[in-house]
Amino acid sequence: MITYYDDRSVQVTSTALRVDGRTYPLGELSEVWHRRGSRSWRVLAGRGAIGVALAAPLVAAALGVGLAVWLHRSAVVTIAIVGASVLVGLGVGPLADVLFEHLDRSYARGSRELELWARWRGRPVRLLRTGDALRFGQIYRAVQRAMERSSASPGQNVIGSSGSRPRPRSRP
Repeated sequence: MITYYDDRSVQVTSTALRVDGRTYPLGELSEVWHRRGSRSWRVLAGRGAIGVALAAPLVAAALGVGLAVWLHRSAVVTIAIVGASVLVGLGVGPLADVLFEHLDRSYARGSRELELWARWRGRPVRLLRTGDALRFGQIYRAVQRAMERSSASPGQNVIGSSGSRPRPRSRP
C-alpha cells in the first residue's frame, strides 16, 4: 500500500481515501471534482490591514520630512525632524519581514472555501471542506495520483474539475 497524503484528518492511500474517520475505497469512487466557494472578506480585509501596516511608517516618514521643510525652522530643528522621520521610516524594515511573512501565508492559505466531492456508490458526497488552499491542493493531487494508479479497471475512476467526464482531444 502506498500513502500519497497523510495528516490528522485525511489519509490518501493506493486503496482508499479516509476523511475524518470515514473510509471510501478508491474502487467505489467513480468521479472526483472540486468546488470553490465565495471569497472571504475577512481574509481580504486582513491582507489590506497588512498593506496599511507596511505603508504607514513610510508615509509618516515622508510627512515628517515634508513638515520639516514646510516649517522653515533653523537648520538644527529641520535636521532633527528629518532625522526622526528617517528613523521612523527605517523602523519598517524589521517589521516588514514579519508582515510579508504573514501576507505570504495568507496567499498560501487562500481566500475561499474549497470542497472536494466524489461520486460514491452512485451518489455525490462531499469528502472535504477547507479554507486552506495549500493543503487542499496537496490532498486533491494525492487523490488524483491514487486514482490514476489504482488497481481498478481503466476508465472507471474519473477525476475532473467540474465533475464532467473528460473527453479525448482531437489535437495534441
